[in-house]
Amino acid sequence: MSTSETSLNHRAATEDLPLPRSDAVIALEDIADGLSRWWIWTAIAWQDIKLRYRGSILGPFWITLSTAVVALAMGLIFSRIFHQSMRTYLPYLQTGLVVWQFVLAIVNEGCQTFLAAASVIRQMPMPFSIQAFRVALRNLIVFAHNFLVLLIIIWWFRVSIGWSALEFIPGLFVLCINGVWVAVLLGMISARFRDIPPIVGNLIQVLFFVTPIFWSPDQLGPWKSVAEFSPLFAAIDIVRAPLIGQPLAPFSWLIMVVVTLFGCCGTFWFFARFRSRIAYWI
Repeated sequence: MSTSETSLNHRAATEDLPLPRSDAVIALEDIADGLSRWWIWTAIAWQDIKLRYRGSILGPFWITLSTAVVALAMGLIFSRIFHQSMRTYLPYLQTGLVVWQFVLAIVNEGCQTFLAAASVIRQMPMPFSIQAFRVALRNLIVFAHNFLVLLIIIWWFRVSIGWSALEFIPGLFVLCINGVWVAVLLGMISARFRDIPPIVGNLIQVLFFVTPIFWSPDQLGPWKSVAEFSPLFAAIDIVRAPLIGQPLAPFSWLIMVVVTLFGCCGTFWFFARFRSRIAYWI
């Protein structure tokens, strides 16, 4: 066989080989595949709730009961400290606590996104994004349980709301989107550096007191804008304000849109860059 024929055969064989896919394409396929398998992470999320409260009489409603007790105790104390009536303060406090607990759970459990599923990841070829969807949905279910107490408080205190209260739905949807990228990002970083979960846990405790949850930004006087520009306050405000019939802070939606876009884009880059190492880190 001549040299030219050998070269032609080699070129033909090379052209038949598939082109290597980029990290971004593989990461995008992982996310799309995870979304298409929605029945898997839905079933796993429900199973997580059942296992967490197996043998309990009230089940997940223990969270609802504890949230109601904490809100009532804080409402009785801080309504007097802040010289506000329970009728206006308790719905404000309860709504803030319910949304905050959703955000808090996403952050804390997000650190364990891949570590908690290490055995599954090692044994089964499954999209990594499924674990992040699982974390977000699991805490959305818990949020739904706590939401019942909030509805009772709104009804009991005759909070004046209208159809505009339904505006909390897109706000909650945005929080779920942010919950997914937070679970992916913190899950990957925590898998690589095991010191991250306790650091995040301590930091989130500090943020609870500096975020307007049980106090109002108006109480800061000229420093009001500092609190309103906090992404955590914006996350709470886009859900709380419609539910209690109060106007949104001027920049809450803008802040959340910016945080969502930057968070999704930055996390996608990080996920594409280090996705292949998750199985080794855990």
